[in-house]
Amino acid sequence: MSVDRLPEHEQRVLDEIERSLRRDRRLDRQLRTFRASRRPAPARLPASRPRALTVLLLLTLSVTLMVTGIVTSEPGVIWAFAATWPVTLFAVFRLLCRWTEG
Repeated sequence: MSVDRLPEHEQRVLDEIERSLRRDRRLDRQLRTFRASRRPAPARLPASRPRALTVLLLLTLSVTLMVTGIVTSEPGVIWAFAATWPVTLFAVFRLLCRWTEG
């Protein structure tokens, strides 16, 4: 957009908006750290918001592994359950927090 085409009062308003946006530190930080990749960074993974379907699938997998581990007593199944259970609990907790926020 060419600045020459704006009337003087609109240019002043635009300059004031730009000044106020430059003072916003949070916005500045977000714009500096913006990444266009679709994959989440591992450091931001705890901040992600799980979907209900994902949590349901994790719960189904965990319960299936738990029951299979109890019935068969296979160490591989028990270790798989031990690996998925904390992730499932964390996802359930995050989903419940999101639902109760507002």
